Amino acid sequence: MAGFLDRAKEQAQSALQQGKQKVDDVQQQKAGGDLLKKLGAAYYAERRGSGSPQATQDALTALEAYVNTHGDAFLRH
Repeated sequence: MAGFLDRAKEQAQSALQQGKQKVDDVQQQKAGGDLLKKLGAAYYAERRGSGSPQATQDALTALEAYVNTHGDAFLRH
C-alpha cells in the first residue's frame, strides 16, 4: 500500500509541476504579447504624428530586453 501511495504522490507532484510550468509559459506569452502590442501602438502613434520616435525606441528596447531574457517563443503563436 505504501508503494501505491508513494507513486500516487509522485504523480500528483509531477502533475502539479507541469501545471505550474504551463502557467509560467502562459504568463510569459502574455507578457511578450503585451510588449509587442505596446511597440505596435507606439509605432502607429509615431506614424500618425501623435507619438514620438523616442516612445517607439523605448518600446523596442523593452521588447528586445524581454526577448534576450525569455526568448522569442511568444512570436510564434
